[in-house]
Amino acid sequence: MGNVTAVGKLYVVRHADAGTRGRGDGPDRLRALSSRGRRQADGLRDQLADARVTRLVASPFRRCVDTLAPLGQRLGIEVEVDERLAEGSGFSGALAVADELCASAAAICSHGDVIPDLLDELLRRGIRLVDEPRWQKASTWVLTRDESGFTKGRYLPPPT
Repeated sequence: MGNVTAVGKLYVVRHADAGTRGRGDGPDRLRALSSRGRRQADGLRDQLADARVTRLVASPFRRCVDTLAPLGQRLGIEVEVDERLAEGSGFSGALAVADELCASAAAICSHGDVIPDLLDELLRRGIRLVDEPRWQKASTWVLTRDESGFTKGRYLPPPT
């Protein structure tokens, strides 16, 4: 049996803290990060700065784009927006985005309903999670992929 080499890593980030749903005047899609969330986004920038990420893709919700923005600024990469990562979209869109990004190191940012659905689907497909499934705000799952698909997931807690 030959060695199977990793093709890429995907960093699956849950958006940073954005306060309480329903507070504020505008639509939920426009809810900004709280001061705590901005600190978490800066911490994610530092946590992932050396991950050799070449693409950043976020849900169109402002809190997701703003979570990846400091990392994008540090790396000189624009945050792309993809509706398939939006809240309420389920795992299929997120999985399609993940598959499209498999040839390189990339980070995606989504929500507390999409990420557990994505992890559940990957578990059904045979991924091995090194850590217990969880998805705290500003946390990251590092998913390793080889030619056969996603093989391993490791949890990074939110930056302090």
